[in-house]
Amino acid sequence: GGKDRRSGLILTIPLCLEQTSMDELSVTLDYLLSIPSEKCKARGFTVIVDGRKSQWNVVKTVVLMLQNVVPAEVSLVCVVKPDEFWDKKVTHFCFWKEKDRLGFEVILVSANKLTRYIEPCQLTEDFGGTLTYDHMDWLNKRLVFEKFTKESTSLLDELALINNGSDKGSQQEKERSIDLNFLPSVDPETVLQTGHELLSELQQRRFNGSDGGVSWSPMDDELLAQPQVMKLLDSLREQYTRYQEVCRQRSKRTQLEEIQQKVMQVVNWLEGPGSEQLRTQWGIGDSIRASQALQQKHEEIESQHSEWFAVYVELNQQIAALLNAGDEEDLVELKALQQQLSDVCYRQASQLEFRQNLLQAALEFHSVAQDLSQQLDGLLGMLCVDVAPADGASIQQTLKLLEEKLKSVDLGLQGLREKGQSLLDQISNQASWAYGKDVTIENKENVDHIQGVMEDMQLRKQRCEDMVDVRRLKMLQMVQLFKCEEDAAQAVEWLSELLDALLKTHIRLGDDAQETKVLLEKHRKFVDVAQSTYDYGRQLLQATVVLCQSLRCTSRSSGDTLPRLNRVWKQFTITAEERVHRLETAVAFHSSAEKILQECPEQPEAFNEVEQFDEIEAVGKSLLDRLTVPVVYPDGSEQYFGSPSDMASAAEHIREKMKLVSLKKQQLRQPEATTPES
Repeated sequence: GGKDRRSGLILTIPLCLEQTSMDELSVTLDYLLSIPSEKCKARGFTVIVDGRKSQWNVVKTVVLMLQNVVPAEVSLVCVVKPDEFWDKKVTHFCFWKEKDRLGFEVILVSANKLTRYIEPCQLTEDFGGTLTYDHMDWLNKRLVFEKFTKESTSLLDELALINNGSDKGSQQEKERSIDLNFLPSVDPETVLQTGHELLSELQQRRFNGSDGGVSWSPMDDELLAQPQVMKLLDSLREQYTRYQEVCRQRSKRTQLEEIQQKVMQVVNWLEGPGSEQLRTQWGIGDSIRASQALQQKHEEIESQHSEWFAVYVELNQQIAALLNAGDEEDLVELKALQQQLSDVCYRQASQLEFRQNLLQAALEFHSVAQDLSQQLDGLLGMLCVDVAPADGASIQQTLKLLEEKLKSVDLGLQGLREKGQSLLDQISNQASWAYGKDVTIENKENVDHIQGVMEDMQLRKQRCEDMVDVRRLKMLQMVQLFKCEEDAAQAVEWLSELLDALLKTHIRLGDDAQETKVLLEKHRKFVDVAQSTYDYGRQLLQATVVLCQSLRCTSRSSGDTLPRLNRVWKQFTITAEERVHRLETAVAFHSSAEKILQECPEQPEAFNEVEQFDEIEAVGKSLLDRLTVPVVYPDGSEQYFGSPSDMASAAEHIREKMKLVSLKKQQLRQPEATTPES
């Protein structure tokens, strides 16, 4: 990297104590001298032969060898002598005698005096200079450069061969050339990455300088590989881009050919064996088992078609991806393939779906027909048995079951007609999928079978309806009779439940007058409900008597119903009256007590009469006494409202309010008004 005063490059030859191989040295010099450009070589070289660790005869041989290797380029040879110098006479005489023949000047100089001929900044530290130089670093970079140059040059030749082979010649020649040279010997991406890293390292060392702060250029532009690396990288990028396009085009052509081949395979099978399978399947069967067998056969056909439909889906996705790529030269062909494939697949899928729907409709028709036949058999068997129910529930259940069966039969026949008509409509459209085959005879057999089944079911249903009408007339009056008896008994039960609820749950008297009034209003509505229940029971019992007279029979369950109804109603009315009296007394007590307790003590005129307090106490005591008295019924039985604890709770609340009234009374009798602090 150093230069002499004429801007010529400095070539340093370090010699060592070991035997120096002149052949290796010659090869090394040839290599080093091949690096600079011709322009740089024209400025000449200054050669420094470091002989401090070598012998004179070796130095002399090296100097003479320079004449053969670089006679024209060497302008000065500086032989660095050791401290213990060789024989002056021998050395001086030798170089002086060979001066004209060598063609360059040879100077013997000590290391510390080498700066007389070369600037210190151009000499390394070994010769007392300041030039920073790392030979191993330079050597590693040079090896990387050599490797990159070799690989990139070889890669460029391969890529050019591939690219040029794809640009000329016939289609067969193109494919043959691409097949033989399609893959380069080295990875282009790796070579490009190596080149970029090398270029980045060289540029960094050139502009950033060394650690010593002095800019160090291991090579000038003529020496440094940077321009060559850049040129190689540009060429590589260009050829690699073309190569990628060649690969893309080849891949696209290959993919297009594969798609064409697969499309034709799908089309040929669907229009050939696939269509032939459907041509042989036209029947619908005459029973559930026959229809299921045909469905199973159709599922096998669908299974074979599904494999080809899966191929169609995959091909359609591949074609769509190629269309999205936007290569205009292939758009027409790709769209034509896609349209052809879609037309064939959709047509075949429609035929499969039509056949599947037809078989499903036939299976549903036969299933409905079988269910309806079983329902008619069951209804006929029920009508053939004379039913003698023991109670109203039994006769009502029998009649309900009869009506349900008849309704179910009617719905079944309606469903059969709908299924049959739908199946007939599909059969009428079957000829459009016949591929030219005449299916009139087969369709007529299917139509006759369907119509025959529907007519037979209609006749059977009509016979059953006539028998049901006769049975229904005989059972309706009995149902009404038993129903009235049951409802009357139910009315008694409801009234008993209302009485029980009145005694057990209607026990609160309210915490104030307002709440007590609300309870009183709710009680009156409760009584209205009980009255409606009683009236309903009376009406039912009257209807029972009329029906028994009409049927000329005696009621088996209403003999004791009327007395029970009257007895429960009497108990309810007594209990309800007692409840009303207690609530009214509680309203009077709470109203009076609250009026006194809410009066302001600064208005003594409001309490002039002591009788008011006495009246409240009397009402409260009366209410407390009434809470302890049971309800007595005409038969002598007794019932209490709620439990003892419930009554105790109600009584306790009344006593507390009475205490408040008493306290109020005492406060008003005091001679002096009580102060706020007291």
